[in-house]
Amino acid sequence: MLASIEIKEYMFNIMLILFICMSLLIYCSDLASAQSSLSPNGNQQQADDYLDQIFNSREGVNVAIVQRKWLDVPYANLSPNEKLDIYLPNEGKGPFPIIVAIHGGSFIKGDKRDFQIVPMMEALKRGYAVVSINYRLSGEANFPSQINDVKAAIRWIRTNADHYALSPGKIAVWGDSAGGNLAALVGTSGNVKKLEDLSMGNPNQSSRIDAVVDWYGPINFLTLGDQLKQIQQNARKSNSSYIGKTKDEAPELYMAASPETYISPDNPPFFIQHGNADKIIPLEQSVGFATKLENVLGKNKVISEIIERADHLDEKFTTPENINKVLDFLDKYLK
Repeated sequence: MLASIEIKEYMFNIMLILFICMSLLIYCSDLASAQSSLSPNGNQQQADDYLDQIFNSREGVNVAIVQRKWLDVPYANLSPNEKLDIYLPNEGKGPFPIIVAIHGGSFIKGDKRDFQIVPMMEALKRGYAVVSINYRLSGEANFPSQINDVKAAIRWIRTNADHYALSPGKIAVWGDSAGGNLAALVGTSGNVKKLEDLSMGNPNQSSRIDAVVDWYGPINFLTLGDQLKQIQQNARKSNSSYIGKTKDEAPELYMAASPETYISPDNPPFFIQHGNADKIIPLEQSVGFATKLENVLGKNKVISEIIERADHLDEKFTTPENINKVLDFLDKYLK
């Protein structure tokens, strides 16, 4: 009897020791994970690796399938990057309503023919012309050069619309990530002269547009850094390289680069989508922007949707169903 009790006590002690050891292993693992996620370089590297993997693996635009096109057309002459590609539907005489496609890439990379433009090319099948633009990246020039370029491209499009069977009175912009920021900024800053460099050409033309599609763009650079920290993510290094100074050095530039700074009653309709699993640009950027737009424009002119379990550049945005949803929105205002 005594031996049986001793054996039970022995087994109990063994089980208790095993439980304590397992608990310590789990705790140490969680602690190491937490320290890694809070590491200044750890999360930045994870974000960079995530973006690099996508940029290096996804296919770009297949220009061969478009019969009517003009490639690498200069719209200004300050930089060799100030070029655009024009694509027309394979059928129809036009003039065609225009979608200006603006690639993302943290303002440090991306191209007018990369994978980001592929879903926008689906608009050709719905009777739209697609004009995909390059702009100066932050390695070449700081803000406001990028928005100067986008606005110059729009003025060029209006000037040359007849030659390319384009409808100059029906222009939408569609961008993702950094391109979403520029699309939103074009939309809200239609009358903001300080963001327009008329010396780049076609000064008599307007850069105002008729509709905006913004996919997960950064909207408020003043709040972006703090929001990134809340999802255990560093403020992207591209913010300061894009603007040229830190937020503490030049808060006025961070405000000037933020689309929500210029919200006004004459802004065009907006279609905004953002994933609730985005680890690059916090969801709060789009949610706050949409709310402020609705307060000024009214809910009938602002569509804001959260894509469940979608990360940055997630292919949930590029499904046929979602592309049709975007094009239905554009049809309402451009056709």
